[in-house]
Amino acid sequence: MSITETTEGPRDVAKGFALPEPKFDEQGRSVEPKYIHHVNFPTTNVDRTVEWYTKVFGLTRVMPKSNTRVVLMTKGRFDLHFTPVEEMDRMAPYHFAMEVEDWDGFLGHLDALGIRHTRPVERPENQSKFCYIHDPDHTMIELVFHGRRPA
Repeated sequence: MSITETTEGPRDVAKGFALPEPKFDEQGRSVEPKYIHHVNFPTTNVDRTVEWYTKVFGLTRVMPKSNTRVVLMTKGRFDLHFTPVEEMDRMAPYHFAMEVEDWDGFLGHLDALGIRHTRPVERPENQSKFCYIHDPDHTMIELVFHGRRPA
């Protein structure tokens, strides 16, 4: 096996998209991250958060094997973690973005759930669209759609 080959994890993440080859220094040490494993956000109500992210994005709660209060949720290709807090103490605005495969279908899904979103913005130069929603703790989530991704 050469230094740039790897046997860990899937290489193909989505149709037509492959992760770049990893980079190593002269001693064979990895010099850049592979991908973001998870992001952790505060939550003031664990049950409400689990229910919302399950309904909206189809995430599944994973019960940790260790003694932790952190709520672990996964979609298989990415994870979100939530730390219970008594009060929300944050700097605003900040957000994370979720790519959706079917723009109109996903906005219809939000409408059916009664989840409001901002007016969608379209970028004709790359056939992309985006808008924003908020989870029950007011974490801003950008919804992104790319009709045409560069090869």
